[in-house]
Amino acid sequence: MTNYNFIAIEGNIGAGKTTLAASISNDFNARLILEEFADNSFLPKFYQEPEKYAFPLELSFLAERYQQLKTELVRQDIFKPRVISDYYFLKCLIFAKANLDEDEFSLYSKLFHIINDSLPKPDLFVYLYHSIERLQENIKKRGRTFEQNITDDYLIKIQTGYFDFIKQVDDLRVLIIDVNNIDFANNPKHYKQIVDIINRPYDKGITRITA
Repeated sequence: MTNYNFIAIEGNIGAGKTTLAASISNDFNARLILEEFADNSFLPKFYQEPEKYAFPLELSFLAERYQQLKTELVRQDIFKPRVISDYYFLKCLIFAKANLDEDEFSLYSKLFHIINDSLPKPDLFVYLYHSIERLQENIKKRGRTFEQNITDDYLIKIQTGYFDFIKQVDDLRVLIIDVNNIDFANNPKHYKQIVDIINRPYDKGITRITA
């Protein structure tokens, strides 16, 4: 990776964000930032009772993601000057809009925008696009208990949230990669194909590529 110092890889639930980010970090000596969601006590509760736990869940993720990125992105490492993350802070707003009612989201949005401007933006924002069917296959395959009841409607809502954001982008390099027909997690040729796509120079705005 030579064209970008900070890459954020995003996608819907089950898109393979962490797998790809970890592989690139390992192969190209980049510092890896992974979303710390496993220890969030509200997450399994949210999937059981979404209306009750949506607001505390989203607030806790907001605080955790902000603290992690604020700490990691200001830290300098001369041996690993490049950074790759398996999420972008904006996902806070996307999931909050999908999960909160109108009044809660209005308050949440104010808090988000207060702190968002203090974080560096990625040099390249990568969105891994899968069909809903493929996402469900990946979710079932990885077997996280609290994810097994995620509905197609919920995945569509999250995907729509990302696309609504991407349509408004004018100050980021956004790369949307359709990965429905490849398996970059298990096929080295497909992985190299993805890496080659990500490492190309892009102008600000949206670029769409089918891998």
